[in-house]
Amino acid sequence: MAKNGKKYSIILTTDRTLMSEYENAIFLGFSACVPTGLISDRAYFRLFCPPIKVNPDGSVDVVHCGTRKIEAALINYGFKEEDIVVAHPEHLDKVIGPETRAIGITENDPLGIGPATSTFTEIFGGEAYMAIKFRELLNHSAIKRFKPKVIVGGPGAWQLEDREIRKSLGIDTVVIGEGEKVAGPLFEKAVNGKELPEIVYGKVVGEDEIPVIRGATVNGLVEIARGCGRGCAFCIPTLQRFRCLPTDHVLKEVEVNLRAERQPLLHAEDVLRYKAHGIEVNKQAVIDLFRKVKNYPGVELVGISHVALASVASAPDVIEELSSILELDSKHWLGFQTGIETGSPILMNYHMKGKCKPFTPEEWPQVVLDSFQILTDNNWLPCATLIIGLPRETQEDVNYSISLVDKLKPFKSLIVPLFYVEMGGLKGRSESFTLDKVTRVHGELLLKCWEHNLGWVKTLFEEWAPISIRNRISRKGLDIVISYGIKETMRLIEVCKKKYDYDMRATIEDIRNGNLNATPLPARLLKPILR
Repeated sequence: MAKNGKKYSIILTTDRTLMSEYENAIFLGFSACVPTGLISDRAYFRLFCPPIKVNPDGSVDVVHCGTRKIEAALINYGFKEEDIVVAHPEHLDKVIGPETRAIGITENDPLGIGPATSTFTEIFGGEAYMAIKFRELLNHSAIKRFKPKVIVGGPGAWQLEDREIRKSLGIDTVVIGEGEKVAGPLFEKAVNGKELPEIVYGKVVGEDEIPVIRGATVNGLVEIARGCGRGCAFCIPTLQRFRCLPTDHVLKEVEVNLRAERQPLLHAEDVLRYKAHGIEVNKQAVIDLFRKVKNYPGVELVGISHVALASVASAPDVIEELSSILELDSKHWLGFQTGIETGSPILMNYHMKGKCKPFTPEEWPQVVLDSFQILTDNNWLPCATLIIGLPRETQEDVNYSISLVDKLKPFKSLIVPLFYVEMGGLKGRSESFTLDKVTRVHGELLLKCWEHNLGWVKTLFEEWAPISIRNRISRKGLDIVISYGIKETMRLIEVCKKKYDYDMRATIEDIRNGNLNATPLPARLLKPILR
């Protein structure tokens, strides 16, 4: 914790949407991609995105894992701990002063053009919370007054390569890629008043060079591996070299989070590939890791971030063993994110052959079905993305996806359809998918995904909320919002299907023009909750 009233030479922070633990539900984090206006801002930041605790001096005790890595890298480089503070973006006036030379900002989606955000804003209109809060951060009065060098990095830094965008936002430097090796020299220049490069491309950091975090992370997230290596053409993480952190490194970060009363959430692009031999799951290594983490003194629950479906299908016995270690049952399931991306073997062959391995693109639909069955049998809950508008997509490809979504209906899961965004290896070689390209068959696929989700979300909330949300008022408020959202969305889905024959563009246009009623949540329903 920082000393009250002290000003610092280096400030590390994120925008407000990343300063929340989303009631310990990684799925609720998607709400930051949703545009404003669907519910009141007050209700959103109270119910979906409640703030983490802020210390009286403006510092915070938990923050984005990427920010913690940069903090540790700076200290290892030689900066004094007392000269660095991790602060809340809405309390910067308490930590920034004439001595402040640099502010480092970690961002996931600074311009609101990532896949999830683009999809929601294309459909609903408006601007997403992430982009709004990033801009508010840059315009904070303390930054404007004292003018520290503004350095932005993180998973969404690729969006800031354009010089005019950086200039308009007042950003001095953007770091694209891994930052641990380049952060020290960059911040040293800033502190010494030297000219900074406009763009710095990070260097791949070896597993023995990744620093151990000094403070706790949001949701207790602990990195166990970095990179992927499966080679999906559109994805940025797959362009990085796959590395696994030693078990003792992982346990040190588990301990750091436990001291802040955060249970561990193990993070990798695919946690089942921990210490893998190529693409093959290293069963013993994965089981040993989970057993050591679960048996670590003070650990009661272990979460995970991402799993690849091909790994699930290739190692069902590992899933069964991990379920036993984690003591899962029908009311205590393990939620995580994964990627279906498409039901089309043709598109899998074009863009992501590696995603299927050790299976083939032709086997992909069955791999998805088999993995969902394995996951359901063992009380794992996938929140799966599905990409609409991939380059070279045809109506036949979309029909493959529709068929697959139909077959997934019995499995407890969420399926999030996302518009394709030009990025990664396809940047400059394709066009992002937008609402004006949505055909009736695309509309059918989108609606089937959301019918699937709405069929499961109430059950999931009723199982999860009593365990995870201790505050009864917040729980009741979320219940009201979710119940109303399900009812209203199902009504609009039926209208789109029957009156508009799946023409989503026409449906959305009529909603925006006032020709079709889409009723926001009545504010009176939440007044007792938000007092």
